[in-house]
Amino acid sequence: MPTDSSSQEPSHEIVDLARTIATRAHEGQFRRDGVTPYIEHPAAVASRAPKSPESQAAAWLHDVLEDTELTRNVLIEQGMPEEVVAAVEALTKQEGLSYEENLERVAANDLARGVKVADMLSNLADNPTTNQIRKYARGLLRLLDD
Repeated sequence: MPTDSSSQEPSHEIVDLARTIATRAHEGQFRRDGVTPYIEHPAAVASRAPKSPESQAAAWLHDVLEDTELTRNVLIEQGMPEEVVAAVEALTKQEGLSYEENLERVAANDLARGVKVADMLSNLADNPTTNQIRKYARGLLRLLDD
């Protein structure tokens, strides 16, 4: 029986678009080691994130508002769905808020929650300090406690 794959194409297109936006936005940035291209981190987060196209797109973009010059409006103008942009905003640390307050913002957005768990797992796999291990353990307990 033939299937209409056209209904799935836009969803997969947002993942490709998000990957492209993130790759361009993080160009020239490196991980803590000063050698590894930063884009490897969003790629690692996407590999651990839920597999829905929206989650994958948010995973690729999770640091662009925080670590680059991109804005919410640019993401919308480039074709990112509001749901994805809202998740990326929830994942963006807000100055003046504590770690716990920022986690509450993430926890309030289901899409962001799954991506943040993947982000923390990725960070734990990347030679974390003892303090980072404690912080991510607290965060994971909070996000997985619902």
